[in-house]
Amino acid sequence: MTEARGLLMDLRDGRAPDPEAIAAFARGLADGGVSDAQAGAFAMAVCVNGLGPGGAVALTEAMRDSGEVMRWDLPGPAVDKHSTGGIGDTVSLPLAPALACEGVYVPMVSGRGLGHTGGTLDKLEAIPGLSTEVPPDRFRALVAELGFAIVAASSRIAPADRRLYAVRDVTGTVESVDLITASILSKKLAAGLDALVLDVKAGSGAFMASDADAARLARSLVETATGAGCPTAALITDMDQPLAPAAGNAVEVAAAMEIMTDGRAEGPMAELTAALGGALLHLAGAADSAEDGAARIAGHLRSGAAAERFAAMVAALGGPRDFAKGWRDALPAAPVVRDVAAAGAGHVAAIDGRALGLAVVRLGGGRQVESDRIDPAVGLTHLPRLGDRIDAGAPLARVHARSEDAADRAAAEVAAAIRLAPEAPALHPLIRDRL
Repeated sequence: MTEARGLLMDLRDGRAPDPEAIAAFARGLADGGVSDAQAGAFAMAVCVNGLGPGGAVALTEAMRDSGEVMRWDLPGPAVDKHSTGGIGDTVSLPLAPALACEGVYVPMVSGRGLGHTGGTLDKLEAIPGLSTEVPPDRFRALVAELGFAIVAASSRIAPADRRLYAVRDVTGTVESVDLITASILSKKLAAGLDALVLDVKAGSGAFMASDADAARLARSLVETATGAGCPTAALITDMDQPLAPAAGNAVEVAAAMEIMTDGRAEGPMAELTAALGGALLHLAGAADSAEDGAARIAGHLRSGAAAERFAAMVAALGGPRDFAKGWRDALPAAPVVRDVAAAGAGHVAAIDGRALGLAVVRLGGGRQVESDRIDPAVGLTHLPRLGDRIDAGAPLARVHARSEDAADRAAAEVAAAIRLAPEAPALHPLIRDRL
């Protein structure tokens, strides 16, 4: 693709790229007209020099338009949420049905886990019989009927992103904020959204560990999505500790079901679900304020309405009938369940979320490479919160494993990942900032 040469030279020399050149380059990524060498050079030039605000919007729109862009004819706005990922973050499962209870529509196209954080699709497919692989017509019908659906992306969604993402992985350019922004938003905006809320994690278990890096990514996402015509807000949220007291697939589904069926909807995951839902309802014009919207979302969690809506989707995707009542018996269980005893006493002073996530991966509950198979039953539960007082010999957490040897390894990894100290640490708020 000879047209790519001028674009690459502009990026190399720090000149603002021409939006038409970026659009042509994205089409070349999708149809093979751009070579691997050119794709790698593009990724490196963007990583080093950036695209600028106009360039980020142009790349996002071009990658979005490289494949199918959905259009909706619904009696309410189409909305969605995206999280940058963290340990025990299973907010999508209660949030989407709770939003649907408010008359907005949630066409949620999600991904699978890779590395230390889990994927929404893997969690859902821990439910026996459920498949998230559905054709586009079925996806549309589910959203219209239930108000939401959580499914895998079609190969026709943002094909330019798939090509560029693979190149980023092998060229050391995964951390580029401009490329992260375009990758996330090209897929989300291809769903034809009227509003989007972003959950950008900060802390030891997050991709962006520092507040400054998380804020930089959040600003880039909000400004680029808004520039591409989708009203967007972001919450920067704490990931110094797992969001739910569980990490794994079936165990995180159980954590989500607990906040939808226990009648209380308490704890950090319920609080964040309500906050993200409230921000999104307000952004879409369906609530007078974010606080009003959050109260409505919390009400649907407490009443069981979100659970019933979620169970309807589970059945429609091939899972068990009446999941809202029978989820405890339906979810797979690991054959070896063991508590991890604290070697000493103290307050939980630090939790290495990345180490906990990798412990789940080594149990079989995650992937190091895309071809790895997932064991849905394994994971960790009863994870503590920062500041909790733990007595010597008391449980730090509970391991769910396929074998005794795997449980031994995971128990040692969990014990090493949770540090106790005489005094409780200073804590970040769950929601660190809003944009």
